Amino acid sequence: MGGMPLNDMPWWRWRANVRSALHMLSDARFHEECWLAGADGYGDVTDAVYRLVEDTWLDNWSAEKYVGTIFRDSGEAALVDVAVLRVLRIMHQVGPDAPVSAYLNHHGWPEAVRAAREAHVRLAAADGEDPDEPPRPLEALQIMTGAR
Repeated sequence: MGGMPLNDMPWWRWRANVRSALHMLSDARFHEECWLAGADGYGDVTDAVYRLVEDTWLDNWSAEKYVGTIFRDSGEAALVDVAVLRVLRIMHQVGPDAPVSAYLNHHGWPEAVRAAREAHVRLAAADGEDPDEPPRPLEALQIMTGAR
């Protein structure tokens, strides 16, 4: 997310967290090479889901509420809503403390990945970034957003 304009959206830090989560959730190769392999620095599925909904409360209301602050338009918001619903449905079924394999083996996981990918591609393109770059470690997100 190095190319993302930092002053473009009023709540850009929240956008950065949502984008990071969607990016990780949308990349099947990343799931195998990082999450299943237990690579340090990327968190796990539960961490990504919490990053997606933690500050935004997208588990309680529509992303449409954030058009103009986190999301540029209703199209972005609609794609994010679909991804959130798909991923949360799986999380509620397998449990937040389930191993990565429980998510990846869930019958609905491919659809959740596809929805996250659609949202990720839309947001990355709007921010002038290549959606096919591999996800960055969480440390890069923390540096960019000034989070601790």
